[in-house]
Amino acid sequence: MSSASTPQPVQPVKLSLPLVYQQKLFEELRKEDELVVLARGLGLMRLITNLLHSYDAAGNNLIVIVNAEDRENAWIGEALAEHAAISMSPKARGLAVVNTDYTSVGAREKMYAGGGIFSVTSRILVVDMLTGLLNPETITGMLVLHADKAVATSLEAFIIRIYRQKNKVGFLKAFSDNPDPFTTGFSPLATMMRNLFLRKASLWPRFHVHVAQALEGKKKAEVIELEVPMTNAMREIQVAIMECVEVSIHELKKGNTGLEMEDWNLDSALLKNFDVLVRRQLDPNWHRVSWKTKQIVGDLTVLRGMLHSVLALDAVSFLQQLDTIHAAHSPPPGSTRQTQSPWLFLDAAQTIFDTAKKRVYASTQKAKADSSIDSLQPVLEEQPKWSVLADVLEEIDRDLFFEQQARDDSNGTILIMCSDTNTCRQLRDYLQTMHVKPRTAKRIEEVYDPEEDKPSAAYMMRKKLRNYLKWKREFAQVSATLFAENQKALSGAVDPRLAQSKSRAPSNKRRRVRGGGAVGSGSSRLENGSIPQYFEKPNEVAELMGQIDITEAEANQKDDLVMADPLEDMDDYYQLYDMQDLVVIHAYDGDQDEHVLEEVKPKYIIMYEPDASFIRRVEVYRSSHNDRNVRVYFLYYGGSVEEQRYLSTVRREKDNFTKLIKERASMSLVMTVDSSTEDPQEAFLRTINTRIAGGGKLSTATAEPPRVVVDVREFRSSLPSLLHGRSMVIVPCMLTVGDYILSPNICIERKSVSDLISSFSNGRLYSQCETMFQHYQNPMLLIEFDQNKSFTLEPFADLSGSISSLHSANAGEKDLQSKIVLLTLAFPKLRIIWSSSPYETAEIFERLKSQEKEPDPIAAVRAGLNDGDDVEGSQQGQGAAFNPEPGEMLAAVPGVTPKNIGNITAKMENIKEVANATVEELSALVGKEAGRQIERFFGRDLLEDS
Repeated sequence: MSSASTPQPVQPVKLSLPLVYQQKLFEELRKEDELVVLARGLGLMRLITNLLHSYDAAGNNLIVIVNAEDRENAWIGEALAEHAAISMSPKARGLAVVNTDYTSVGAREKMYAGGGIFSVTSRILVVDMLTGLLNPETITGMLVLHADKAVATSLEAFIIRIYRQKNKVGFLKAFSDNPDPFTTGFSPLATMMRNLFLRKASLWPRFHVHVAQALEGKKKAEVIELEVPMTNAMREIQVAIMECVEVSIHELKKGNTGLEMEDWNLDSALLKNFDVLVRRQLDPNWHRVSWKTKQIVGDLTVLRGMLHSVLALDAVSFLQQLDTIHAAHSPPPGSTRQTQSPWLFLDAAQTIFDTAKKRVYASTQKAKADSSIDSLQPVLEEQPKWSVLADVLEEIDRDLFFEQQARDDSNGTILIMCSDTNTCRQLRDYLQTMHVKPRTAKRIEEVYDPEEDKPSAAYMMRKKLRNYLKWKREFAQVSATLFAENQKALSGAVDPRLAQSKSRAPSNKRRRVRGGGAVGSGSSRLENGSIPQYFEKPNEVAELMGQIDITEAEANQKDDLVMADPLEDMDDYYQLYDMQDLVVIHAYDGDQDEHVLEEVKPKYIIMYEPDASFIRRVEVYRSSHNDRNVRVYFLYYGGSVEEQRYLSTVRREKDNFTKLIKERASMSLVMTVDSSTEDPQEAFLRTINTRIAGGGKLSTATAEPPRVVVDVREFRSSLPSLLHGRSMVIVPCMLTVGDYILSPNICIERKSVSDLISSFSNGRLYSQCETMFQHYQNPMLLIEFDQNKSFTLEPFADLSGSISSLHSANAGEKDLQSKIVLLTLAFPKLRIIWSSSPYETAEIFERLKSQEKEPDPIAAVRAGLNDGDDVEGSQQGQGAAFNPEPGEMLAAVPGVTPKNIGNITAKMENIKEVANATVEELSALVGKEAGRQIERFFGRDLLEDS
């Protein structure tokens, strides 16, 4: 089954690749193996499904798809079935998904033998290839999706290495639509191609000549760009949040000077992966960074979320979110300034909370002259995009009414795209209720006003404000309860920081203020300089609720569903919609958006929020169909973070592709030769130990590579891949005892630090150590750390679950250490291996095996099974054939010693027989004195003794 025999049946196969660049890329992939990096939105999945169909139509291939997600499997399966029907290919069999949910070992073996196209999860595939269930030599070819994830320690790289070692003729093609990982690090493209065993990289950015020609021809979509101005309040909040972000980044830089911080700036903070960027720099020294730094890292995530929320959420929902953020970041009463988030002490934070409140309601002076009490009036500022969206829909209605004769293959459907399902829900509510006018009693007699017919969100916002005030009332009660609880706890507790603060001047005296701003000195601040939590007074809430009472128009409004939504009782609303009168609101969903465009066939698309990849999908959709006209309305807030984020995403992708093109131009030939091709005689000579006089064993010289038995559950980690990379034979088995068997005597239980903590908590580690000692002479516990994190237990102290960790910084670490000490006291012969990374572990395993015999996989599997058979290498001789729990109980009986317990267990069936035995019977087994002690223990009358 080689790839050379497959091009013959290509001629009658019908493909759906209408654009020039798609056809050229398809021809490239049919000719040779390569890594394809395609810009996001240019139809990667369509290319893959057409390529798979060209092989599927031949009917005699075994193709394996690696690293495909569930929804991609569904897409590929549906597309292959559709292609087979159109091409009328009798040999096509479609896609078979292989995972543990549906297929057993026997079923998989039959499926592989029959051939076809299989999408296999990485864990199953690597085990099947190692055990011989799937012979790599029978594979026609392999397709690797999301190739950017195939790093050296990944399962995908492991699979490709096994495949290429045993199959030199099968094809191998890798695909990715994310250029970012190929541009970070030293020569990242060459490194990734070495992991993929590929020599050629094919790069297809949006500015590629063939792509530009295909998408910028005559069949371009009509795009109307609408720059929506933000309200003054929204602009003030955005500027204030940006100031908080800038100050937080500055504090982060000041507290961590020895790190690479070129990308730590305001522009990078707008990117989605900024949190990952910061944590990657701080992780190796996370246990050494200050408590303030850790807090700022968390604050940056919150502040960046607020930047998105101020544009996406309505005014009431944003205020509610701010209330929860403020409550979460507020310290308990009496705490010092150092225990709170630094951004809450800025004037900008005061601006954020005050302005957000003014968008919902404002306080006005009462009309009575003798009254000095302010009353709250609802403001309920609407999002500017709402009215623009209503205007766009009205314009589309006019076009549909006056241009009915101009019909094409498109439906009259209006497709509204937004960032997430919450925004979808918000727009649905707005479109349902924008013509509902909650008139108050005093305006009923007024004359007709044309402004009243304009779409408005008054109904929706009044309803949200009523719900918010009810929520705030409950929230205030909970907050007051917590306040009282904290006050009681603080009155009885002694905090060393509070003691220090008493000895120095008050925190609001002699404070140096940078930049001339009076930070924390206003009357609206607490004693420690932070912003207090604001709660409306009951009479203010009652008055505000009175102004937004449900009117008759609101009471008559029913929650009718205008469009499909996954709700309960869908059967009541199940019907076929007329596509001409349909408004579909959909969230951006990656490649699935292509399905939405093909199925809905919209004539009008409203992009409520900008998304670069969706714009390209619309370009591809329009260029692929001559008879479908599309008009796109592109909405964005001018001068906003939303616009800046969109532009920086486009610029960043362009820069990444430019870097890739430059690296590919200067890249040397990627060597994909594997060490498995080495001459057997050379491999034999390499294993000979020349220092025999120093105690070396000549018997270790063998041409057979070293073997390691590995539990199948361990393939979640990268260690089996690294061991295989050191020319060890990996034998996957379902082990009951241990995770790695290096020799008949050495059994290793591997634990990551988080797994170690959970094993201590539930007591699983003690039972695992007991079973290891029953079956192996040299049990070992491997504690393995992450290579990108610090080689210390300090960062995991807060995971230990110790109550004492609340009182001191390193108590959790000591608690974990004390448990390890107790473990070594319980098992003195247990050896503990500390490894800083999986690479170090692989080297340790190689050294441990150097003077040992090879393990027997059958004996390793039998160890721990209750089959009554003795296991070779058992430390306790025949003890492995007995149930350990009764043995432990018997060992606690007076007179029973480790020397005589074997005689008792060999002659007596159970503890009941021991308890009923006479002194003479026991004396024959353990001696007179020990027999009398055992008989006396079981013969005591507990009632008389009490």
